[in-house]
Amino acid sequence: MEESLRERKKRETRQRIADVAMGLFLQRGFDNVTVAEVARAADVSVNTVFNYFRTKEDLFLDRSADVEGMLARVVRGRRPGETVVEALRRDFFDSLANGDWRYGMHEGVDLFARRVRESPSLSARLLELDYRREEHLARALADEVDADPDDLTPWLVSAQVCAVIRTLTRHFAVRRMAGEETGRILGDIRERAERAFDLLERGVGDYALRWDAPATRPAPGDLPSPASAPAE
Repeated sequence: MEESLRERKKRETRQRIADVAMGLFLQRGFDNVTVAEVARAADVSVNTVFNYFRTKEDLFLDRSADVEGMLARVVRGRRPGETVVEALRRDFFDSLANGDWRYGMHEGVDLFARRVRESPSLSARLLELDYRREEHLARALADEVDADPDDLTPWLVSAQVCAVIRTLTRHFAVRRMAGEETGRILGDIRERAERAFDLLERGVGDYALRWDAPATRPAPGDLPSPASAPAE
């Protein structure tokens, strides 16, 4: 459906407010900038800011909804014959190749990470975001395999996947904050990520493999569990 003029103006206003706010936060620190200052700089009222952003933390993490649902979207959109880990590996390396922001490995993430560390409220909000991302992924996995409500496997798989992504992202941010050059870190991250996804593949195996057609999918009782996979 084509975006209406009203929707486009609302989207552009929201983006302008977020961009102005982020510029101030990165320059002066999150706790040193008020919402009133953001409103003045963006040439809108304080009420307008709160119409688009529920809290001040939402201004800093304006892409939080995209981040929370990102891994779940990758899983739901994976290709036929592709496992969850294969889809996530593909998306992760695609983001590195294109310099995309979605896994937190881009220029400027060092200053972003510093501002988060300086603010207890932002640090707490980022932990909440990470939990919600894990929950979204777990629910997507459960839907994909039609898991029983008492089945913990989707949650265990999601926890493992999110731990790998979180560890790689943190490793990149810490090295950028230490002053290392982005290109050098990315070269090392690629090697570490390959090993990390290999470990997931061996542990998670073909859980939630997407079959070419419904008729080719075995009955749930015929699927091997990760624990029963032969050791290498």
